[in-house]
Amino acid sequence: MTYEAVIGLEIHVQLNAATKLFCDCPNRPGDAPNRNVCPVCLWLPGSLPRLSQEALEKAVLACLALNCTIQNESAFDQKVYYYPDLPKGYQLSQHHKPLARNGWVDIVGADGGLKRLRIHHIHLEEDVAKLVHETEGRTPISLVDFNRAGTPLIEIVSEPDMRTPHDAMEYVKALRAQLRYTGSAECSLEQGTLRVDANISLRPAGTEGLNTKVEVKNMNSIHNVGDAIAYEIVRQTECLEKGEPIVLHTRLWDPERRVTAPMRAKFEGPCVPDPSVAPIVVTDAWLEGIRGRLPEMPARKSARFMETYGLTPDEAAAMSAERDLSEFFESVVAQDLPPRKTAGWIVSQLIPALRDRNQGIGQTHLTTERFAGLLDTLEKEIINTQSAREILVQLLDSPAALEEIIQNGGFRQLSATGDLETLVDGVLADHAADVADYRNGNPKVLGFLMGQAMKASQGKANPKVLKALLAERLG
Repeated sequence: MTYEAVIGLEIHVQLNAATKLFCDCPNRPGDAPNRNVCPVCLWLPGSLPRLSQEALEKAVLACLALNCTIQNESAFDQKVYYYPDLPKGYQLSQHHKPLARNGWVDIVGADGGLKRLRIHHIHLEEDVAKLVHETEGRTPISLVDFNRAGTPLIEIVSEPDMRTPHDAMEYVKALRAQLRYTGSAECSLEQGTLRVDANISLRPAGTEGLNTKVEVKNMNSIHNVGDAIAYEIVRQTECLEKGEPIVLHTRLWDPERRVTAPMRAKFEGPCVPDPSVAPIVVTDAWLEGIRGRLPEMPARKSARFMETYGLTPDEAAAMSAERDLSEFFESVVAQDLPPRKTAGWIVSQLIPALRDRNQGIGQTHLTTERFAGLLDTLEKEIINTQSAREILVQLLDSPAALEEIIQNGGFRQLSATGDLETLVDGVLADHAADVADYRNGNPKVLGFLMGQAMKASQGKANPKVLKALLAERLG
């Protein structure tokens, strides 16, 4: 029998509001453990939560970016369960009346076609504390860091519209790009500010029923999301083929062993309305004010880049994938530089260099003016492409002026015909046999001689002038 996977994702996103959701403690990941705590986020008896206006506005902005309908009234519930990271015994979440419903994101499916994936709802909730498992001597111990307790989250619950690991990975990418554009969240899987849980079930291909699902956690990269889902589909298929029932439970992805392993039985505690936090009532005027803060989103920006700058679909998608990168691109192009060449340099040189450093543009010494200056000197043939690559590395690492880097590094291109004629004559004299081979009809030799001439110039020769001189000399 052929099976079809049914996949839904539940994604927790930590909002980058300045404070926690219900108190004034800093919302600052990375601080020393248990530094940012107070009676409210320690959940001490008698403390009263007070909803953060900033967190609410960022949550609504994120919901609008994901095409959701904001509910006129939403409210918090107590999601009741006990765990060492939740000693008060319940989590404030929005189970019965979520903040927003009925959103969607578009992805490009594996077949290249556009595919719309629906979002069931988005709700606000407080995060729980963080458990840290260590050893003291030979004794395993578990510690609790309450810095994370009470930080503002939105949980984005998809409809089970995904069928493949590809769908799931593209959904996470699209959702992350949309949220980063709003400035509401950092959305880092590696740092835990975006956490993905996948619900996976199988059904006979061509049927519509929903069967028992298995939840998979602990995926800290987009590739891990795809790999964990692919593994789970194979595991469940093998179970069904052996006649073993699929049991509702939670599993953990082990990225080193590349398997999922049982974690615990799936537990759904009761959710009861919370009496301490007032319902959120949204007025049309307030909502329009938040909607007015939405930036131009990636899909619309990509279409504008194609129309305004003549970029190809792939180039436009790359230039609009991240908000800071798109703004960098437009600032450079505004300095009278060719858009497609600028996009090409950003994709082929700048992005890989930033990835190697694990940095964003803002963490380097590169500005739009310095990058535009580099491309301008390349356009004017003051330097050649190889030199430009080396200069770009220095512009990222050093505050030195572009002209100073060119001068000190000896990067200025050799374009004077007289100098290059002497260089070409020397190369041809040193490779007489290759010259004869070329003249006997082997055109590939021209590339070899070109390489030798560039080497003789220490990579500084103007390739166009050099090639013309070689062709002239070889006849």
